[in-house]
Amino acid sequence: MQRHDRGLPPSPGSSPRQGAGGEPVKVLACVASDDEGAFLVRELRRRHVEVTVMWPLPEVLPCEADVIYCEYRRDLSRRVPWVPGDPKSAFVVVLPRSEPIEDEVIVHVSPDAVLARPFTASAIGASFVLARAQFAYINRLRGKADKLDENLRAMRIVERAKSILAATRHIDNDEAYNFIRRQAMDRRISVTNVAAAIVASHDLLSPRDSDPH
Repeated sequence: MQRHDRGLPPSPGSSPRQGAGGEPVKVLACVASDDEGAFLVRELRRRHVEVTVMWPLPEVLPCEADVIYCEYRRDLSRRVPWVPGDPKSAFVVVLPRSEPIEDEVIVHVSPDAVLARPFTASAIGASFVLARAQFAYINRLRGKADKLDENLRAMRIVERAKSILAATRHIDNDEAYNFIRRQAMDRRISVTNVAAAIVASHDLLSPRDSDPH
């Protein structure tokens, strides 16, 4: 039978750690129900976080937690609920004492931290801090990459709109851009939106190749 144990709330007067939304950090501990597993859970709760214990290990891990501690398994990559490279939670792999570790499993899962048995309080604390910091850092990098992609797409749209205006109005690229910018200022919208409208209008009104049939 699978065990779900949320534990007790932080003691009065404590200062619970908070997630991005200002709520206590939620930790999912998918660890064996042994003395070391109990020790891990106790040490995590000392950090005033909300801990849910889930064992046996589910076929697919839930991803509602901010941090997931999960026992190492050879099939761990198929149990992770997100697309590789797009994690939804900070992820810590709990390593066994003696079972050989396959490099490919760790590479595919790409954990933010690992925690080896036997546990110590300092190692548990370090894994928690490292996992959250690494997850936040990767998310910042992903946000910057998304922003760069967005800017690149916008630049391409503007360049195409300039080419369309240059060809249809017989003006140079500088004049085409100034036209787009004036339209954006007059309508109080972005240059990219004006450029996208020009491109969409051109594509809509351009004659299609005749159907040979």
